Amino acid sequence: MDDSRFADTSDHDLLARHVEGDPDAFGELVRRHRDRLWAVALRTLGDREEAADAVQDALISAFRAAHTFRGQSAVTTWLHRITVNACLDRARKAASRKTAPVDDAERLDQLMDPHESAEAPAERQDLHRELVAALSTLPAEQRAALVLVDMQAYPVAEAAEILDVPAGTVKSRCARGRAKLLPLLTHLRSRDVEGGTEPGSYTGNRAQSASVPPPSRPRDSDFGDPAAIKGGGGLA
Repeated sequence: MDDSRFADTSDHDLLARHVEGDPDAFGELVRRHRDRLWAVALRTLGDREEAADAVQDALISAFRAAHTFRGQSAVTTWLHRITVNACLDRARKAASRKTAPVDDAERLDQLMDPHESAEAPAERQDLHRELVAALSTLPAEQRAALVLVDMQAYPVAEAAEILDVPAGTVKSRCARGRAKLLPLLTHLRSRDVEGGTEPGSYTGNRAQSASVPPPSRPRDSDFGDPAAIKGGGGLA
């Protein structure tokens, strides 16, 4: 697909074109937003395969439900809401199966930006691993709020739209999550000071993690057919 065709087309118009039958419009939406959707899913679930499945489920749902979009929020907010809901559904199912949280080095490595993983000092990598391990101990709703606000740098108001809860609830979940994380991460403060990095907390990891790609990127044309997505459009 020629990306320049949609260079001046808004997300809202792309979704409208998809509803009208344009076979490439939804693929362009995916191209624009998949990295941030993937980053949110991966940080929320802590598992590459689960995150990929959640994003795939979300994109299939969005593909099929596009006609229900009423424009009351930004398209990206709508896509994030569907993705976070897919993640929370998977997290709750995992909890009901009493699945253990992320607890091995391989899975923790998966949550790191591949560029940072290759280039950052070992101390930075260790800090990131400890952060993710601590984050995985939180309830799913608190984890999702912290991922959006503190790791993806969304304003509280936008995070509230994505999570479909009042802004006060987002603030409360973040505050509770931070309170639970603090005892697990306090020892990192002295390490940050000694290492010459900005002292403080896990919010120092508020990076542009949208660059983390899915295991294999979907072809934009795959989103012209829901069956192609479900059959392995590249996100699973």
